[in-house]
Amino acid sequence: MVARHTPFTIRLKDRSIAESEVDGVQVGIDPGSKHTGFAVFTHQAGERRGRYAIQLDHRGGRIRKKMGQRSAYRRRRRAANLRHRAPRFSNRTRPPGWLSPSLRHRVETTTAWVDRLTRWAPVTAVHVERVAFDTHSLSAGRPLEGVEYQQGTLAGYEVREYLLAKFDRTCAYCGATDTPLNLDHVHPRSRGGSDRVSNLVLACVACNQAKNDRPVEEFVTDPKTLARVLARAKAPLRDAAAVQSTRWALWRSLNERLPTRVGSGGRTKWNRTRNRLPKSHTLDALAVGEAETITQTTDRVLVAACAGRGSYSRTRPDKHGFPRLRLPRTKGFFGFATGDLVRAVVPQGKKAGVHTGRVAVRASGSFNITTAHGTVQGIGYKNMRLLQRADGYGYTWKGEGVSSRP
Repeated sequence: MVARHTPFTIRLKDRSIAESEVDGVQVGIDPGSKHTGFAVFTHQAGERRGRYAIQLDHRGGRIRKKMGQRSAYRRRRRAANLRHRAPRFSNRTRPPGWLSPSLRHRVETTTAWVDRLTRWAPVTAVHVERVAFDTHSLSAGRPLEGVEYQQGTLAGYEVREYLLAKFDRTCAYCGATDTPLNLDHVHPRSRGGSDRVSNLVLACVACNQAKNDRPVEEFVTDPKTLARVLARAKAPLRDAAAVQSTRWALWRSLNERLPTRVGSGGRTKWNRTRNRLPKSHTLDALAVGEAETITQTTDRVLVAACAGRGSYSRTRPDKHGFPRLRLPRTKGFFGFATGDLVRAVVPQGKKAGVHTGRVAVRASGSFNITTAHGTVQGIGYKNMRLLQRADGYGYTWKGEGVSSRP
């Protein structure tokens, strides 16, 4: 029987688990700030075959915006001439490992999808990027081999990926983009400079050749430019540090559920490059960890966008925080609720056709449907059929770009 429409899931009712022989699958996860990639694959004898791909779109930006609005409302109430409210100090402490709501949302939605995939398929292991850069290979300042590092050729990938993210893929000296970039030593090695990442910047070919083995103070004559280059070279990557903290929390949460194997972002890119795969979140998820060969990928990717489950608020505030619009106390009308996945077949008129997507209900019975191509307004409920109840996500499909490799 069909247990779920999206992702499409069937349930076999003519046999039990003890009577079945089903090969297990593994899940790869590529965490990100806005999108997280999932890849369900089989892994046998070092060969990975992609079976299913999901891109999870987070709503951390919207959560952060709402938290800022709520903070502004509180700030206004403190300054307004309102009744006295006693100060609250007993609830201001934060427990160890506390994450802001926008970051905690990324961890919780990712683990929730792992729980879903575990219910729908025999998942035996999870592969996840715990760190974006291998700090051990970065701090050593030299390629690590043998027992020091199992894959010494990854050291260059780790350093380059870190610098590309740190300098936004631009030349540190002239700001050129869309050009080949080289690794340049701020203080040349010929004059005692080290290979540590704090002494490395990105430079275009022209600047790299013009600087040669001169110190940066001789090459950059403008004091402001010199101060900017030195400051950026020594500054930490704050955005990466925030993502790192989220990834560690994600790893702890996943490790409590399933055997979790970890890898770095540099290793993921190395695996993807060796197998000649393009850049995407789902293909990065397929290449996470120790992967020798990837022989098959999926044609389509299911995009699950976090849409929330509605609001408890019964009003809509204006820009000053005062209630502007009264909302109905009932969320469902004519058997439908906002967020349900429906298919509407309109036989005639300007909106004739088949429309599939999330519905927004009204008491009048004239609903809106948000599809992959936009929002269709004013569809009667009698033309609709329920496909799946709202689960907090909006689903669309997109092409992966690569189907399979021999």
